[in-house]
Amino acid sequence: MTSAIVTGSPAEALVLGIETSCDETGVGLVRGRTLLADAVASSVDEHARFGGVVPEVASRAHLQALVPTAHRAFATAGVTPNDIDAVAVTAGPGLSGALLVGVAAAKAYALALDKPLYAVNHLSAHVAVDLLGNGPLDEPCVALLVSGGHSSLLLVPRIGGEDVVELGATVDDAAGEAYDKVARLLGLPFPGGPPIDRLASSGNSAAIAFPRGMTGPRDEPFSFSFSGLKTAVARWVEARAKVGETVPVADVAASFQEAVVDVLVTKARRAAAEVGATGLCLAGGEAANSSLRERWLDACIADGLRAFVPSRTMCTDNAAMVAAAAWYRLALDGPSSLASGADPALRFPGY
Repeated sequence: MTSAIVTGSPAEALVLGIETSCDETGVGLVRGRTLLADAVASSVDEHARFGGVVPEVASRAHLQALVPTAHRAFATAGVTPNDIDAVAVTAGPGLSGALLVGVAAAKAYALALDKPLYAVNHLSAHVAVDLLGNGPLDEPCVALLVSGGHSSLLLVPRIGGEDVVELGATVDDAAGEAYDKVARLLGLPFPGGPPIDRLASSGNSAAIAFPRGMTGPRDEPFSFSFSGLKTAVARWVEARAKVGETVPVADVAASFQEAVVDVLVTKARRAAAEVGATGLCLAGGEAANSSLRERWLDACIADGLRAFVPSRTMCTDNAAMVAAAAWYRLALDGPSSLASGADPALRFPGY
């Protein structure tokens, strides 16, 4: 069984987006390229005392927050459920129980309102969200996706299409995971990205020569490894503490961040040059990092590429990006089946 189809102009379709892949309960409403509402309820504080996301805690938080968050989104947009033209939901990747909450809610809306359902790849959604700030991306483009669990370079021939190619991904710790672990080492709060970014602004990024993982001539050109960097930071800090020296926390944060950003930007530029892309898209939670954003824009100017960088509020997990990804698909193909399920390990190709 498949859901209904969108009637009228897809360009002006009102799409309801639902995101529950991890610890953010998101409900967004997008009409065409215009964001009407982006309501988010975060459970990050409930996970902070554990030093990381606890799947069962996340799932229960989504159950409690989804309906109130949806009500808030509709009120903010000034529309009702009967006004929507399509329903979009993150089908994966993500936490299994968390995804199931969102998928069940989306199916309920689609079935009750007789609206088409679009099951969306969370990673594609991060790339598509730039539609809401800068308009449609160049095609083809190269996208760097950096978040808590993903560090990936993607070739995107057609936004919203199935033919996304993963040029490279992390082989161990993603950049966001390395930030969290280094933050814990330095006594900073979870999640580690924002506090390290703030602290790095007062440190010397050239103070410590931390390694750049997988940048040798024999390494995979577009794959990432940040586990060795994390270990190098730990050993450096432990060595200073062992002899009673004060650890220059700001310098450690700045030097660590410089190593991460250097690898990410260098590999993205290399990928764009190899595939002949005219634009570089930065996406994911770590795309809010100030140093990465600055270096990204500088690199695009130097290479003559169009830079696509979403606003900071659109970098972290949200439902507006899910609705934006569905918007690209409205004119490309039919909706998903109402029998579609959650896929925690969903990768590319695929929506």
